[in-house]
Amino acid sequence: MRILFVFTIITITFSCKGQSGKLPEVRSLDHPAVISEEFIYDLEKALTPECHASTVEISNDVVVAAWFGGTKEKNKDVGIWVSRKTNEDWSIPVEVVNGIQEDGTRYPCWNPVLFKPRSQPLYLFYKVGPSPREWWGLFMTSKDDGKTWSEPVKLPEGILGPIKNQPIQLKDGTVLSPSSTESKTEGWKIHLESGNDECTNWSKTTSLNDPKEFGAIQPVILNYGDGKLQLLSRTQNNVITQNWSTDYGKTWSNMTATSLPNPNSGIDGVTLKDERQLLIYNPTEKNWGDRVPLSVALSTDGQEWERVLDLEPLRETTDREGEEYSYPTVIQASDGKVHMVYTWNRKTVKHVVLDVGKL
Repeated sequence: MRILFVFTIITITFSCKGQSGKLPEVRSLDHPAVISEEFIYDLEKALTPECHASTVEISNDVVVAAWFGGTKEKNKDVGIWVSRKTNEDWSIPVEVVNGIQEDGTRYPCWNPVLFKPRSQPLYLFYKVGPSPREWWGLFMTSKDDGKTWSEPVKLPEGILGPIKNQPIQLKDGTVLSPSSTESKTEGWKIHLESGNDECTNWSKTTSLNDPKEFGAIQPVILNYGDGKLQLLSRTQNNVITQNWSTDYGKTWSNMTATSLPNPNSGIDGVTLKDERQLLIYNPTEKNWGDRVPLSVALSTDGQEWERVLDLEPLRETTDREGEEYSYPTVIQASDGKVHMVYTWNRKTVKHVVLDVGKL
């Protein structure tokens, strides 16, 4: 049975440029693969004016989502918020951590990443700092599926943790974490961090791109089996790029362009149980332009991609300034269903569940 959630917005208190004080109409997805779609919290009940960079994980059948929220990205009041879905309803979002330091200085929080290693508690990685050029990585753990959290632990010097997208775990327990740095002088660079099952004993690779050729951040790891891995990255070059490894991430090929466009916006992907690769991305080339549409593509080899579904279609309007559907996170649950969350106009987080067998 396919369930569609239809949302109607009457009046909202937040404004969005180019929308005459209103946000775009929310339309349900008419596609057989869509099991459900919903806002994690209603616009009129938002606890923060803005939100961004959502992440999702499933822990003992509880769907857990997190994002950063506050008055505006980069503002000091931005913290990490969490909501849990048990049965049919999402819990009221709770701010689980902020950037207040021991001396009282407060910095914004950034880019939470939820991750559940095998036989380990739920991890929440995140960043704190005045900007992506100066932030540092921390994590917390939860033994009750995101209901309560440990005290924050700072990652070792030089280790940032997953920058936007989830780590993957190899059969031997090794955790591979996709990471990157942003520097005014050295440009945007990606690298890979690796740790054990307990997310300790971290090491990292050298930079995997030449920023003079491709300025790249926020990689996604896709796993083809038998040591073959692919990194897909957001870039400043209007294209998604790729690196390949055939030895479980120990060494990597040079970065090259794919056929996929990228408007300097975050992407995410997952290797499905049926061995297809699924990618969520904004299929436009405008640098810092409209982050719309937001689409799903599939591939069997990581080279040829087919766009199969628009989660947020391009609407029939010439004035889309301020419209944004971006920064997706996608996972596949043990029952085969695919869960994805993404920024909906920076006002709320949308959660979509797919039956990928119907894509």
